[in-house]
Amino acid sequence: MRSDSGLKQRINSVDFLRGVVMMIMLLDHTREYVHAGALQSDPTNLETTTVALFFTRWITHFCAPIFVFLAGTSIYLQKHNGKSNAELSRFLWTRGLWLIFLEFTVVRFLIVFNLDYSFFGMAQVIWVIGVSMIAMAALIYAPVTVVGGVGVAMIFLHNLFDGIQVPPNVAFAGQPPPDLMQSLWIILHQPGVLPIVGGASKIFFAYPLIPWIGVMMTGYALGVVYGWDTPVRRKWLLVLGTIATILFVVIRVINVYGDPVPWSQQSSTLFTLLSFLNTTKYPPSLLFLLMTLGPALIVLSLTDAIDGKAVWQRVAIVFGRVPMFFYLLQWLVAHSMGVMLNYLAGVDVSYLFKNLLEMGQTAPPGHGFPLWVVYAAWIAGLIILYPLCKWYGDLKQRNKHWPLSYL
Repeated sequence: MRSDSGLKQRINSVDFLRGVVMMIMLLDHTREYVHAGALQSDPTNLETTTVALFFTRWITHFCAPIFVFLAGTSIYLQKHNGKSNAELSRFLWTRGLWLIFLEFTVVRFLIVFNLDYSFFGMAQVIWVIGVSMIAMAALIYAPVTVVGGVGVAMIFLHNLFDGIQVPPNVAFAGQPPPDLMQSLWIILHQPGVLPIVGGASKIFFAYPLIPWIGVMMTGYALGVVYGWDTPVRRKWLLVLGTIATILFVVIRVINVYGDPVPWSQQSSTLFTLLSFLNTTKYPPSLLFLLMTLGPALIVLSLTDAIDGKAVWQRVAIVFGRVPMFFYLLQWLVAHSMGVMLNYLAGVDVSYLFKNLLEMGQTAPPGHGFPLWVVYAAWIAGLIILYPLCKWYGDLKQRNKHWPLSYL
């Protein structure tokens, strides 16, 4: 029999972990707008990066997998807490459509601060959660074991198809128009830019659907553990997280499968470690997902009994209970920080109002700031967002109106 206190603890642990990764997400986006050269260079490029910059980017790799995974767990918890399949299915497909709409309207504007739809937008985490929710609207009728099994298979096997590559930038001038199979492959498994509206606009598919749908399916199946007794649940979360983490290390050491880019010996032991950790996010490789979701499961086990009263718990839980509200505001804060700081430094900020594919190409010399400024701006952003998220979370708790469940 499930106790109310047990349910409260489980919700706290899920919200805590989600809140932590959302706070880290703000760091990543603040870096993109504030750090010098962030729009022009890859912080995980071992030939040009520093250790501090690498880990500033690497720690944010945990955000998207945990965000998508816990979205699946939350779907199961809604079902576990009494929603009928019909009610849950209707909510999932309507919310999925809403998220896709938000991705290419509100989120797009907050990323680029313009309405020039010659660049339609970037299909990233909100798009993939929206499509995955629409898929889950049908999958919740299937046995949980089947959903989980297919999700795990998708995660473990999709790298078998890494060798299938199509031209990734078929939307650009001089490229032949893509055929149907090329377009489908970019949407499903290979990041790329596709033309739309007869070639008048383009979409960058940064988050192909595979294996992200599998991540949500696996998170949904994991929700089963929240019907188990507390000691058993904690034990299995710890066991599963430890197995996933060990698998990451073992498969990465073998260096044959699980990521399209093998690690290699570098000029120092430290940079060899960076190479070892530098797994592929677009699309997320098996090793990328083991590296991020394994520790996430361990954290869920260790925080299973928190009551949410300690300050370090309460701050994260406040953010974790309003994920979509936080997500939208953090783009506004991160982008505004970049505009404000560069403007105060006398830099021409017009590049921060360009379309995403043009920002790095048009950034003026002297733009951006050292990494310590990024961290200062990030902390300032969290301070700004906390009271807003607290207010909205309290509003949702007091008012159970259905529109509030969509934000």
